[in-house]
Parts: sequence; C-alpha cells; structure tokens
Amino acid sequence: MQIMYRSTRDSQLRATASQAVLQGLAPDGGLYVPETIPSFDGSWEELSKMSYRETARRVMRLLLTDYTEDELQSCIDRAYDDKFDTEKIAPLREANGTEYLELFHGATIAFKDMALSILPHLMTTAAKKNRITDEIVILTATSGDTGKAAMAGFADVPGTKIIVFYPKDGVSVVQERQMVTQRGANVHVVGIHGNFDDAQTGVKNIFRDPDMNRKLKEHGMRFSSANSINIGRLVPQIVYYFYAYGQLVAEGRVKPGDVMNITVPTGNFGNILAAYYAKQMGLPVAKLICASNENKVLVDFFRTGAYDRNRDFILTSSPSMDILISSNLERLIYRIAGEDSSVTARLMKELSSDGVYCITEQMKEGLSDFYGNYATEEETAQEIKEVYLRSGYVIDTHTAVASKVCRKYREETGDPVPMVVASTASPYKFLRAVITAIDPAKAEGSDFDLIDVLRDISGVKIPLAIEDIRTAPVLHDCQVDPQDMEKEIGRWLGLD
Repeated sequence: MQIMYRSTRDSQLRATASQAVLQGLAPDGGLYVPETIPSFDGSWEELSKMSYRETARRVMRLLLTDYTEDELQSCIDRAYDDKFDTEKIAPLREANGTEYLELFHGATIAFKDMALSILPHLMTTAAKKNRITDEIVILTATSGDTGKAAMAGFADVPGTKIIVFYPKDGVSVVQERQMVTQRGANVHVVGIHGNFDDAQTGVKNIFRDPDMNRKLKEHGMRFSSANSINIGRLVPQIVYYFYAYGQLVAEGRVKPGDVMNITVPTGNFGNILAAYYAKQMGLPVAKLICASNENKVLVDFFRTGAYDRNRDFILTSSPSMDILISSNLERLIYRIAGEDSSVTARLMKELSSDGVYCITEQMKEGLSDFYGNYATEEETAQEIKEVYLRSGYVIDTHTAVASKVCRKYREETGDPVPMVVASTASPYKFLRAVITAIDPAKAEGSDFDLIDVLRDISGVKIPLAIEDIRTAPVLHDCQVDPQDMEKEIGRWLGLD
C-alpha cells in the first residue's frame, strides 16, 4: 500500500515519502505526517529473532513505501555497519530492574546517530528518484547532538552541503568540541549568541523565506533539514522501539504480546513521538512516559492542556533537553485534533504570536497514552549516583532525567509493567556533570582530564569519538547573533 504524507497545517499539501524526506519541512511550514499509520505485519516471535538491520527493513518499508526494497536495503546496510561499536546496534542493559535501551553506540555517541546514519542515504536516494539535480543544502539547528551526528552523516557526501547552528553557551564542552572539529569541505558550523529556540526559530523562518529560496534556486541549490522535523529522521527512530521489544521477548523478559512501558528524556518531542507511532503501528506499549528537566513545558502541557513557552529558559546539565518549543509536538496535536489541519495551523499560529495555545477537552482525551513528569538538577545528579551505587552502571544526565521520572511514575502508580528507558547519550559526552554526581572530589581538571577518570569509574572503554577530539584541531570558529543567521548562510554559500 502506497502511503502518502501531508502537511499538519494544510492537508491538501501531499508528498510521497521520498519527496517528504527531500523537503524536510512542508512549504507552508507544517510537518509531514503519514496519511495512514500502517500495522506491523510480523509476529512477536519473528521479531525476537531479527537483527537490527532486519528489524529496520521490516518497519521502514511500511512507511517509506516509494523506496524499492533494494533501495531501502542499500540505505540500511550503509547506515548500520561497523561505525557502530556493537553488533546489536541498540542493546538493552538491565540495571536495578529497569531496561536501558543504549542508543549511543554510533559514531558520535548519541541517539541521533540512529537516524542520522541513514538519513543522508535516504536523501540522496530520494534525489535520484525524483530527478533532482540541485545541490541539497542541509540547514539544521542543534541543542548539542543533532548537529554533530548530521555533520558526521553528510560530511563530503556528493551533492550536499550542511550548515549547523548551535547555542554558543548552551552545549557541553564535549558537544561543542565535537562540532567545531568536524572535517568536511561541505560543512559549516556556526555558534549563535542565543539559545536553542532562537536557533530553531531562525532556521524555520529561513526555510520559509521566499527571497532566500529564490537565491538558492538561481544558484542550483535547495534547502532540506536534518532536524527531527524531517520524516526521514522520525521513521528510523521507530525501529529501535520494535527492536527493544524483540530483545525483551528473546530474553524472556516479556511474553509475546505482553505490554511494556517506555520512558524517554524529551526536548523536541521527536524521540517519544517515534515511540507513540510504534504503538500506533501495533507495538505492545502501555504507557509513554515523557521525562523533562527543569524546562518542563511539556510536563505542564500534559497536565493542563496549555502549551506555554512564556517562561524563563533554564540552562541545565542535560542541554539537549533545554528547549521550550518542542517542534514535533505539532504532529501529535494534528493527530489528537482528528487530523484537522486547520486546527493545527491555528494553534501553531497562536504559539508563534502569543507563545501559548490551549487544546480542547476532547483533544486532551487523546493524551491518555502519556504521563509527564520532570527531574530537577539535584534529582538528576542523585539519580546518576544512585544507579551507579546500586549497579555500577554509569548513565548520562539525559538518561538520568528519564530514569528519575521512571522511578517517580512507578512510585505514583505501582505499575509493574516492564520498563524500557531510552538511554540517549554516552556519559562521556557529559563528563563533568556525571563525575561530579558520582564523586565530586574526582571532578577536577579540564574536561579532557576527566575522560580517563570516567573510564576508571565506569570500566567502559573510551569511545573512539572521544579519543578523536582530544587532539583534533578546531576548524570552525564562526559566531553570529540570531538576526544574522540568514546573512551568514548567504555569505558561506556565495549567494550575494
């Protein structure tokens, strides 16, 4: 069955899967969503015997229906290869009665690798399918991890350029170092004097700017996105929830068909939305637990039905979640609004103009799959220490937020259902915060001095991604104010 995609803000705007991947954002500023959500067509016993690559093919072919089997298999084989440091790609690690789904075994040691390893291949394949000869310019805002993972995926890929904007003082030392040392003649990294929401808003506005798009066309270029607003990012993320369930069945942790719960540390809402789509496709999931840090705009939304970004922006030890405008929530809003694009368009307009919107009581009923809670900075540090002391397992700050919220959920509800926590980054990306939580006396010296300290604490081999940046030269030092983002793009691309 051919599945088409349409904009959340205008249902008349339709695209094939490959066209949606190429465009990233719909022409009206909406996000592409599948017109129908297919059902998984295998048995749970069958799923439990599949490798990650086999699971990816079975899940992705249901949603990316205009890619041929051979095209999709080629993309999967090139993405999920030896750049991952474990054959399982996304292994489960049990600690203290919780299953941690380790999504950080890729080239940049964060969960973004899971989708951004395959997106360049999906995109270049889509360009050929649609006879696109323009150079594709990937324009991306990052809160820390997307930028590096996208650059690693697109570096020196023929027919592409990539520009990444990140908040200069809003990422960890390791995250910044990973970005500014990125090699590739087609790569440009820009720090902005603002926060992630400033970067994300700027990117969205540039996408919609008719003058900028006209200039690009004149120079044989077109924009696309590697952010989680691109359906080519979202579909690969659905895969690892199916794979996690298959592992639970294979290990006898759940019986085939029994439910699991999923807790996800959430910022831009893409990762937990993928879990929601997995449930809609038939994956046996009971509750989706949305875990926030002190920027708890999503928690307040789930509790009240009001999304209000008019609040202080807090810099935390889990910077990839320091977000007040969760872009992918728009896809859920569209779903619970009965797929009425006019409702979604109105609410997104209110968010843009007033910084707040409220959903109806009927729409609130559509949120019953979700539970929202948050962890303070103190609770996050305590969770890192407690998990370590009880099991010897070291988790990063984002995973700790999810782990603490998972604990709160269980204490509040007494729910005995097996729990999978999405572990979204290696603790090596957030060295100082992790070591300080476990043993403050050892958190001395530079961040690079702490690499060896964490190795000794965790007993985990230093990832290649970390070894590389210890000596890598800084190649990118550009900084701009948010209002100058478009000017910098034009300068670097030679549009003026």
